[in-house]
Amino acid sequence: MRVKSRMLGIAALVFCATSGAWGNAFAAAPAAPASGAAPGLAPESQGFRQATERERDAETLQSLTSEGRLLLSRDRVTLPAYDYCSMAVSAAERGDFRDSVEAAARALVIAQRTDNADLVALSKRDLAIAYSYAGDLDDAEKYAQEALASTPKAPEQVFAPANKVLGDIALRRGHPQDAIDAYNRALETASPRYRPLVLLSITNAQIAAGDTAGARKTFNAASPAPSADLAPEYRRIEGNLLLAEGKPQDALLAFTTLLSESGGSDANYDRLWAHEGIGRADLALGQRARARESYLQAVDDSEKIRARFRSEEFKTGLFGDTQSVFEMAITLTVEVGDYASAWNLSERSRARALLDVVRNRVDAGVNDRQLNGDVPGLDTVRNGLKPNETLVEFHNLEKSIIVWVIRNEGLKGYTLPIARADMDAAVTDFRNAIVRRRPTAITYGDKLYALLIAPLGLRADDRLIIVPHGALHYLPFQALHGPDGFLIQRHAIALEPSASVAVQLASRELKVASNLVAFGNPTIAPAYALPGAEAEVRGIAPLFARQEVFLQSSATRVSFRENAPTGRVLHVATHAEADTIDPLHSRILLAPATQPADGPDSLLAKDIYNLKLNNVSLVTLSACETGLGRIARGDEILGFTRAFFYAGATSLIVSMWPVADESSALTMRTFYAQLADGHEAIDAMRTAQLAVMQNSRFAHPFFWAPFDLMGGWRLSIAR
Repeated sequence: MRVKSRMLGIAALVFCATSGAWGNAFAAAPAAPASGAAPGLAPESQGFRQATERERDAETLQSLTSEGRLLLSRDRVTLPAYDYCSMAVSAAERGDFRDSVEAAARALVIAQRTDNADLVALSKRDLAIAYSYAGDLDDAEKYAQEALASTPKAPEQVFAPANKVLGDIALRRGHPQDAIDAYNRALETASPRYRPLVLLSITNAQIAAGDTAGARKTFNAASPAPSADLAPEYRRIEGNLLLAEGKPQDALLAFTTLLSESGGSDANYDRLWAHEGIGRADLALGQRARARESYLQAVDDSEKIRARFRSEEFKTGLFGDTQSVFEMAITLTVEVGDYASAWNLSERSRARALLDVVRNRVDAGVNDRQLNGDVPGLDTVRNGLKPNETLVEFHNLEKSIIVWVIRNEGLKGYTLPIARADMDAAVTDFRNAIVRRRPTAITYGDKLYALLIAPLGLRADDRLIIVPHGALHYLPFQALHGPDGFLIQRHAIALEPSASVAVQLASRELKVASNLVAFGNPTIAPAYALPGAEAEVRGIAPLFARQEVFLQSSATRVSFRENAPTGRVLHVATHAEADTIDPLHSRILLAPATQPADGPDSLLAKDIYNLKLNNVSLVTLSACETGLGRIARGDEILGFTRAFFYAGATSLIVSMWPVADESSALTMRTFYAQLADGHEAIDAMRTAQLAVMQNSRFAHPFFWAPFDLMGGWRLSIAR
């Protein structure tokens, strides 16, 4: 059985492992309720999270140094120790968080080997900054605290940035007074050059705390803008402070000034925040229609910028998020009842979020249109649906979820009064109940069905083409449970990154040749062995007219790059790791060309962008949690999914939790047999899941619901 192992601290990754003992373990009696369980949370899921965090904390440093040793052993040239710290800082500044962490990991290993306490301190400072920028606040806090407990030669180089990170973390968690305290500690050792940045961060925290008098005093102490690069952030903070002081007309002037001063390579980015600030000032003045126009202008600005990471915002405590602009534009548009325009904004937000992650970091560059497709008109989407197909698109806002139900005859919009935080918690508890095989999974499924599906008035037996958003990407829709049973019993289901991508993929060739290329159970080390995955590959191969199978030592990265593009169906049954720090570093683990292996040879998501898979119609990632990764607020889970779509694949099958060997093999055999018999992918997956469900041993959703079909739902194999 393939099961979930511990989270790797260095990358927040998810491993697969093989163990026959898990079947009995999950059949055991439910755990006793944890004391002090929060209302609305399943006691077992709270205990599960606590145990996971304890184990993650215990393993983080060990995993980090192990990775650092492996990286150093594979480096052709070893740099001077302190150069790795410089590399870590530079990578974090440009937004390459995984590269930053890996550089700091190398420095930390060298520091431990040479007993260099100063280098240890700098390494942990750099890890704190990298994790903070990446949004991994738990690891950032851990390393900031460890940096403060270290003994650097130059305390101002370590203690001030570490305390600054702790302040940033507190502010992002909504604890402004704790942020102020940490920032004040940073001031105690801050260099003259660093001090203005800390003062601006204190200003933001004081605004958040409602201390406008203190914020004004601090802001004046930071004046003028520390540098030309920081001038736009300085102007934004000034406008925010004026709004907090109850001076919206003055704030309007400040943001208008920012708009007039916008110039250079970042002009559109600065204009975006100028229009956003003008919108907030208009809202404070009670001018909601005018505010909506300002937010729509900000949306237009966002589409003119080439994304890059802006560390200046983190340095000043601003934490700018372009998705907040889209959210307010959607909110104000729905407020006037224009669901069609709000849907268009949602589609545009997904395209923007993906570019924010990919930036220009894929070696060959990214073609925007190929990546996202043009945002289609509503009529184009409607005309692309058959009479028995319904597209259901979600967008999570802070206090509600907007849902669009699109059929070929029209669109209906719904506003569901579900706060984002509540939905996040509900999805987490549902998934934990499934992964731990709890009977409460059905109860959670009932509640989520009542919240998300029942209000939509879906027609029985329609195919559902679902476009999730936010935490809903982690939700197994097929396992939602209503009065008529599980959702999969009423509907065939496919997921899409966006309606734009769905239209693009639906236009591709959907009846393909019976030609399989498969990879399974790569030889890495005994702990990585996946005999069940190998059996799965051997079981499906005879269903195809042509097949090439690469197992054990032949399942290498080189053989993947050379042979994967030659199949129409690509099946990968191996370990995979979703990198929540940097989705482009999510990786499929393959066998090194040289044996015995010193570790896996990794195929990164960013490498997949550069493959030519135009002839590959279906990619099945029968690996642990290949559908997971970092959620971008405006787009889908980022990692493998968009990489394979961009490379040319039409359809994907991904797993959302650790899969059991027997039920997974049954799912795959049934699915491929249905495809080979001429059935379309969406119906083949439904038949496969129902077949597994009907086996009494596999009746729990853990066994039959882990796989999602994404992309071209009408794909089939020519008979």
